Amino acid sequence: MAFGYLSDRFGRRRLLLVAYVSTLVLGLASAASVSYVMFAITRTLTGSALAGFTIIVMPLGEAELEWLDVEHRTVAGVLSSTFWTGGVMLLALVGYLIRDWRWLLLAVTLPCAPGILSLWWVPESARWLLTQGRVKEAHRYLLHCARLNGRPVCEDSLSQEAVSKVAAEERVVRRPSYLDLFRTPRLRHISLCCVVVWFGVNFSYYGLSLDVSGLGLNVYQTQLLFGAVELPFKLLVYLSVRHAGRRLTQAGTLLGTALALGTRLLVSSDMKSWSTVLAVMGKGFSEAAFTTVYLFTSELYPTVLRQTGMGLTALVGRLGGSLAPLAALLDGVWLSLPKLAYGGIALLAAGTALLLPETRQAQLPETIQDVERKSAPTSLQEEEMPMKQVQN
Repeated sequence: MAFGYLSDRFGRRRLLLVAYVSTLVLGLASAASVSYVMFAITRTLTGSALAGFTIIVMPLGEAELEWLDVEHRTVAGVLSSTFWTGGVMLLALVGYLIRDWRWLLLAVTLPCAPGILSLWWVPESARWLLTQGRVKEAHRYLLHCARLNGRPVCEDSLSQEAVSKVAAEERVVRRPSYLDLFRTPRLRHISLCCVVVWFGVNFSYYGLSLDVSGLGLNVYQTQLLFGAVELPFKLLVYLSVRHAGRRLTQAGTLLGTALALGTRLLVSSDMKSWSTVLAVMGKGFSEAAFTTVYLFTSELYPTVLRQTGMGLTALVGRLGGSLAPLAALLDGVWLSLPKLAYGGIALLAAGTALLLPETRQAQLPETIQDVERKSAPTSLQEEEMPMKQVQN
């Protein structure tokens, strides 16, 4: 929640740097731990920094969501998540080759260093700068973007005065608040639905990810398998969000997760191969739901509250992830109860996702008024409205 609020308050780029540096420093400190207490504290703080990192970099990628139009936004959103999958698979190999925990922590922490260096080339979100009234910076980034794209720019179409007019219309909330997510009817509806969806996505995802027993594989093989199965499902997400839309994709992937878990309940303990196939299918669908929820949620919230909204939903999602391993203890009451809980919550989240507005071929809302004024536009050309306003 802190990273979500602060990145809306002080900028995405600045907080991304804070998250990167914090992760690197705390990760190195945990590798150098001299006691279990020091290890536990530094790993907890590292996880906090990574939680802030993911809500900034995954849905936005800084140069991704808030810089691109609808068509390229979809490609970039799904493409960037494949690197997450690559990391999941690589972790299985690194963990297998490096058995000493100190060197393993060092190996998985050091990639933050080139990430910090890469921020030199990462632009701040021009949309966010405009909502904050920082016209000169936004104008400079827009000119640089136009030059990179080889687009001709004349003084009248992208002058600082023209950009100032757009900024005057968009600058409404200078200091975001989590209360703003619930002040107005439509934004309140979106926030309540999103927290249910995020809880269901995280609860079922981590329930499946942590349930590695009974698959007949060791922990390294399971990690590699769960990573490999994500790739075809990410391709499915890409095709689905383009043609069926975000809402149906989100509901469909959660429904697939619930069905895989439900079917696994009907498989006898003697059919281990079928149980493994269903577990892998459920993991694939849950990862597809995870990929979709980041893209979908980012498009639902306005620029002035986008990271604040992501902070709230990620908080509830992490709560679901925290409760997932505890739900496994329900097998003491009834052996099938954990799978029933994971599948039932996923089914509830699927139904809730259908209550959200569609964002396919919709321009990103900039202010709370944009969200409240109308439903998501359906014309692809409307994505270019802010730039048309500049040109006019």
